[in-house]
Amino acid sequence: MPESRIERLRHSLESIGADAFLVSAPENRRYLSGFTGSSGYLILTFEEALLATDFRYIQQAEQEAPDYQVRQISGGYQWLPEIVGELGARRIAYESDNITVAAHQAAIRAVRSLEPQNRPELIATESVVDELRAVKDQGEINLIEKAVEIADAALSQVTPSIEPGMTEHQVAWEIEKTMRELGAESNAFDIIVGAGPNGSLPHHRADDTVIRPGDPVVIDMGATYQGYRSDLTRTICVGGPDERFSEIYDIVLGAQLAAEEAVRPGVTGGEIDAVARDFIDDAGYGKRFGHGLGHGVGLAVHELPRIGSGSPDVLVDGMVFTVEPGVYLPEWGGVRIEDVVSIENGQVRVMSGSPK
Repeated sequence: MPESRIERLRHSLESIGADAFLVSAPENRRYLSGFTGSSGYLILTFEEALLATDFRYIQQAEQEAPDYQVRQISGGYQWLPEIVGELGARRIAYESDNITVAAHQAAIRAVRSLEPQNRPELIATESVVDELRAVKDQGEINLIEKAVEIADAALSQVTPSIEPGMTEHQVAWEIEKTMRELGAESNAFDIIVGAGPNGSLPHHRADDTVIRPGDPVVIDMGATYQGYRSDLTRTICVGGPDERFSEIYDIVLGAQLAAEEAVRPGVTGGEIDAVARDFIDDAGYGKRFGHGLGHGVGLAVHELPRIGSGSPDVLVDGMVFTVEPGVYLPEWGGVRIEDVVSIENGQVRVMSGSPK
């Protein structure tokens, strides 16, 4: 039987040199426990698993996290000394990349309320649980695949209705409404619709810009299904492509296909990024591709592995990530094409099914 997620984190405790781990990031909390509430902490030792949350979520936590002892707490970190004392923890790892300066100071004050001989050491860590989450199990892949299918189906339904005179807001709303009707619990992120020159802004927010005949339109969207997300970008030309659109589109598509073909276990995110970046650079548009090639997708829409320039993240079976090259030309627009892919049994599988 595969190791549980809790057991995998306990192995990480050994390498960190800690005897307890305080988990605060919402996605990490959900990954390790199943708890979906918006407030709470996990405290894991080699023997114990506690979920501390406030009154609003006690019943929910007991239902969603049966492997955890649920404890009611109030705000702040006043509860920390009592629980630490019960567990006998001396070295507590915490997620330094998911805590504010104010929260860190509050935790230190709480610990200092103990007698000096009883004060545990707080050990800053980064990305410990995130690295565990980077490799998906089959259940997670199935949920991501469902989120991908919803986004694919929504785009296929909405695209034929996009025509000159519509606004970016109208297109975004039609996509959101359709994804909801198809079973999405929410958008994976704010839908991007960039028409004409707005498409040269990679993260343009849909506004009241009117789509004109011949405009390239970048659509970046995703669905959330049972907590897991998808991410899909397609670029269309309303009213038929002209020569410039066809040129840029073919370059971006060629870069994406070359990068996807290069995906295999053992290569790094930086190496995959370089395949697409070199392709676009050779076509003369290297300076117009200014973001990373991709990112992991799961409980968060941006997570490990990093697929970007110089990324040392080594790709392995079970990873799910995007491949999304783009070329952006101010005053004209942009083209981005994005798929979600996975590595399964040593092979890349393109999960996105939307035509491109």
